[in-house]
Amino acid sequence: MTTAYDVPANDLINKVAEKLKENEHVNPPEWASYVKTGVFNDLPPAEDDWWYTRCAAVLRSIYMDGPVGVERLRSMYGGKLTRGVVPAHKLKGSGSILRKALQQLENAGYVRTLKTGRVVSSQGQAFLDNVAYEVKNELLESRPEIAQY
Repeated sequence: MTTAYDVPANDLINKVAEKLKENEHVNPPEWASYVKTGVFNDLPPAEDDWWYTRCAAVLRSIYMDGPVGVERLRSMYGGKLTRGVVPAHKLKGSGSILRKALQQLENAGYVRTLKTGRVVSSQGQAFLDNVAYEVKNELLESRPEIAQY
């Protein structure tokens, strides 16, 4: 059985983002077009559909590292603030973006809350595993030489 561990992360996240666009519970908030993803960024994301990509990445992060909370996800999606000649500092990512993404994924039924943090629900695990199977088949069609691995 193919799982999310068996396919490249970038391919999986892109495919999950496409599938999340079809879900009625996952929609970018009205402020998503002009918000920065962290204090270390100068501009908002250049992609129009970055919200779905972030939600897909968060879902995969919870699947891989599960149970996690917003604070731990903020560390995962943080970055470095360049301060000129002074050494850079690592800063955390936006908590509001992650909170809203988690709330939408919960409403969609892919994530559930425990006392220790959020974990992927059985519906979310099945969703990610099915998408991973599709990604694996697409990779095998495009590059049949990787079938031996």
